[in-house]
Amino acid sequence: MKRIALLGMPNTGKSTFFNRLTGAGARVGNWPGITVDLLSAKVLLAGSMIEIVDLPGIYNLHGFSDDEQVVRHFLESQAVNGLVVILNATQLDRQLALLLQLKTLKLPMTLVLNMQDEAQQMGIKVDIPRLSQTLGVEINMISAKHGQGFGKARTAIESLIHHQPTAIHADASAFQQDDNIEAELDRIVSDTVTTPITLPPDLSRRLDKVLLHPWLGLPLFFLTVFILFQIVYGIGTPLQDGTSWLLDQFKTLVLEPALSNAPYALKSFITDGLFDGIGTVLTFLPIIVIFFMFMAIIEDSGYLSRAAYLMDAVMARLGLDGRSFVMQLMGMGCNVPALMGTRVMRSRALRLLTMLVIPFSLCSARLQVFLFFTTAIFAPRAAAAVMFSLYFMSFLMAFLTALVWRGKYRSHEPLLLELPPYRFPTIKQLLAQGWQQSGHFLRGAAGYIVAGVIIVWGLTHYPFNVPPASATTLAGQLASWMAPVFEPLGIDRLLSVALLFGFIAKEIVIGALAVIYGAGQSNLAGILAHQLDWVQAYSFMLFTLIYTPCLSTIAVLKQESKSWWFTILAVAWPLGLAWLVSFIFYQSARALGW
Repeated sequence: MKRIALLGMPNTGKSTFFNRLTGAGARVGNWPGITVDLLSAKVLLAGSMIEIVDLPGIYNLHGFSDDEQVVRHFLESQAVNGLVVILNATQLDRQLALLLQLKTLKLPMTLVLNMQDEAQQMGIKVDIPRLSQTLGVEINMISAKHGQGFGKARTAIESLIHHQPTAIHADASAFQQDDNIEAELDRIVSDTVTTPITLPPDLSRRLDKVLLHPWLGLPLFFLTVFILFQIVYGIGTPLQDGTSWLLDQFKTLVLEPALSNAPYALKSFITDGLFDGIGTVLTFLPIIVIFFMFMAIIEDSGYLSRAAYLMDAVMARLGLDGRSFVMQLMGMGCNVPALMGTRVMRSRALRLLTMLVIPFSLCSARLQVFLFFTTAIFAPRAAAAVMFSLYFMSFLMAFLTALVWRGKYRSHEPLLLELPPYRFPTIKQLLAQGWQQSGHFLRGAAGYIVAGVIIVWGLTHYPFNVPPASATTLAGQLASWMAPVFEPLGIDRLLSVALLFGFIAKEIVIGALAVIYGAGQSNLAGILAHQLDWVQAYSFMLFTLIYTPCLSTIAVLKQESKSWWFTILAVAWPLGLAWLVSFIFYQSARALGW
């Protein structure tokens, strides 16, 4: 199959261009000789199915970071029909060096200059015909965010494929050359790029005066996160209630009448097991979509890089750096890609310490557990404060872990961080991000959820001649065995069973509770509100937040660390910490009469 590789520096809009070019057909693929999974998609171009491979953003083809090695190994080992190089039109004086390096590979290529809108705002003018002639490369200037010029860039890619129908390998000798091209770069930029002596004041500078203020920066960041939760609950709760009502109507009017003559075990399995378990998870899909949409604003706007900058001094005292904080924020989506993202750190000690703290991030799987409990137990205004406290606690546990283990994993690698200008994503981008992230969550969780609710239903209903979830069922016996461990935390026997399945995948917890209590989407919330007070509920959420990460995260920890000892530490440490924190909170709250 014909193959095109997408290359560029970080923060050039390469991922936005990739998503616009490929749509929602991206997948993660393994490549021979490469230890990192790369994103690729198949699209119809020039009358043929073309595989587009999105390579990691790099600054230097001859560098030694993990990302640079991944790109170099891919280009050394994989034949391609051409390269599409994405550069930031506002930073050509720095970014053209990468293109000049890539030219030595003697591969067909086309150049896409992104951020056309920002270049115009800054008064930067690029002589495209002259630059194209100087470089010997076709150039198209676009705005990937708004779609301006995208059609011409797509046509250029099709032309690239037409003129190079056979995939070829890069010139191997190019990888041995030194990156000695500064003089050529200066000449090209001075001949083709016109930059104002003083760039006009822009929004980024005005915002940074406030948002990067030494004293106000961090409080404003946490205030922003708190407001985000207020908005998510304000919009998401009515949508959640509507989804729950629709599912209840379907169960009452369609599913139960259709199974009225079915054997009790089959009817219970479908309605009380599969439907209630999976349906309870689906009710939180609207809130999850909205959450990811607003997280996209923080991430795509450039505010996330500012947060890393603000936190670098604090993180340095813990043996980490600003990148570690960014990885924690990435872990809010899923711990797995955040763990893989630590490959950009050259220091193994820094990588391991960062990998040890990332699982404390409140990932999307835990999020749906907390959304359910906060909605069921607390009033909407209090629920937002509770959610904020859990996020705060996740960072506190991460910082405590770093403080305890920084002596063993000590690093002196400096932080190199680029602060991109603020960019405000379009509504289309926000909707796409929310839907993509939620779809990724559901696709990754679907298997675990289905398997989990089936196993939980079996444990809570066998033997079939006893009341479901009673002490004589398998689940009841298991809960009795674990009771001495969890009772001091205020976690009852049935909740402890759900925690056990949460070790497999946190996505299972709510579905498991629906099966354990034999309740539907709306009924489960009422049952928990009746049986638990806020102290018990918060203790349960604390334990869920901190304790051992799911199996997929553990597998990645082993893969990335290549150490069984480290993996055991990453499992045992949060488990013990979760018990201790929940114990202190619950016993202290009861001692105060709460």
